[in-house]
Amino acid sequence: MTTLRQKISEAGAKRSEDCDCRSGWHSATLRATIWLYFSVFTAVILILIWLFQVVTMDKYYELSKRRKISQVSDKIAAAFDESDPDGIDSIVEDLAYENSMTIAVTDWNGNPVSTADFMGGYSVITSDKSYILFGYRNELLSSPERKKYDIFKNERFGTTEILYGQVLSSPKINSRGYLIFINTFLEPIGSTVEIIKEQFVFITLLTFFIALFITMLLSKRLSGPFAHLTESARNLAHGDYSTRFKKGSYYEIDELADTLNYAASEISKVDKLRNELIANVSHDLRTPLTMIKAYAEMIRDLSGDNPAKRQEHLQVIIDETNRLSELVNGLLELSKLQSGGMELSRTEFSCHDFLKEVLSKYDILSQQKGFKFELELDEDVTLYADRSKLGQVMYNFINNAVNYSGDSRRIIVRQSNRPGVTRIEVRDFGVGIEKEKLPLIFDRYYRDERTKRDVVGSGLGLSIVKELLDLHKFRFGVQSELGHGSTFWFEIKREENNGSGKGKAKAKSKDNSDENKGKNTKSHSV
Repeated sequence: MTTLRQKISEAGAKRSEDCDCRSGWHSATLRATIWLYFSVFTAVILILIWLFQVVTMDKYYELSKRRKISQVSDKIAAAFDESDPDGIDSIVEDLAYENSMTIAVTDWNGNPVSTADFMGGYSVITSDKSYILFGYRNELLSSPERKKYDIFKNERFGTTEILYGQVLSSPKINSRGYLIFINTFLEPIGSTVEIIKEQFVFITLLTFFIALFITMLLSKRLSGPFAHLTESARNLAHGDYSTRFKKGSYYEIDELADTLNYAASEISKVDKLRNELIANVSHDLRTPLTMIKAYAEMIRDLSGDNPAKRQEHLQVIIDETNRLSELVNGLLELSKLQSGGMELSRTEFSCHDFLKEVLSKYDILSQQKGFKFELELDEDVTLYADRSKLGQVMYNFINNAVNYSGDSRRIIVRQSNRPGVTRIEVRDFGVGIEKEKLPLIFDRYYRDERTKRDVVGSGLGLSIVKELLDLHKFRFGVQSELGHGSTFWFEIKREENNGSGKGKAKAKSKDNSDENKGKNTKSHSV
């Protein structure tokens, strides 16, 4: 029979064959993608710096000069509004000195109000007064915006200059206003730009190669944990469930590694349980089949003419066939329960009548094998459940107690009404269950290794019980102490004085206290 480990290994091998030729490419792709993104980001940043620092430098310089001229003009206007006209000269002179400008303020008719020249005699305002007072003044006055910017080449001195004029009004000068003329150099920065370009080419190349180196390191560091995870996943696919996924330096990688480690652990548990299931089922199938074959041969060869012997041998065959049928039916029923294909048929019935009916089926065990069944009842309640399925739960609990009751052969079935619930228990006084095995007791086909051949049942009973009680949404569990027996129980919620009692047990009297309170037992609840 092909094992789960073999199937996973075969699937992993096939997957590896399909991907081995591309695994290096995929790893390189992740690294290359990270490298590409960082490289593109670096290139974009360098291009933007180039555009702003080199290509647009001339324009930026011109705009900077214009802003400075506008600020000076605004300060002069504010000075005229706030100061005495006689104190304007010092303000104009200070502004011209601080900004290396020539500033001239005239009235509406062109008569000088204040003048300051800090361009070393190269200003067009001082070298060509007639143009300023007549030509440029007229152009300024005819401008709709009442201001004028001009960039020109001063042929006389071979300089590039900005000439700015603005019309402002001020009652302190006259009712019509005054004119401001500002002249400053627009120094040529072409040579400076060329030097910056040469430097920037070197800086760009150096920065780009440094960025590439850093990007390669980062991409390797970022993709490294994924490479380890991929290798571990490949080992897991080949059936190595002991493999562990290493954590990285990032929270997301750690989360992924923890999840994969948990998945590997769960797969390992499933494989172990599956192997145990196959071993147990194979044992229980092989034994009756062997006996059926052996007794059939005995009938053929030995007891065919002896009616008594033949009847005895046939009965063994029938018993073993029933055992096989029970095992197969148990597997089918468990599969149906786990697939959600079973529905409950709930009815109301007396708890006392139900428990008495269940125990009546075991009278023959009391008479023939000396088992002692004790029924301890609290006040009767009306249960609302699937009576047939609940009976199946009780039969499995009692059969389990019969199998493991030990020499005492004493079994107690107890009903106790507790606050809000009715608990039904089945207790034996046998070998008990080890603490570490309690969580496995309701697993599919789990059996204690101390099980002997004379134990009745398919090994699926408690798994079926779990599914049936989950279907009812009842709490259940087991309490056990090694050497002192075990108590299997389930609880039904109850509503006091609820006439319908639907979905819960309907109480007829007050609850008694918890009989087991204070017992020194180890328990496991599902």
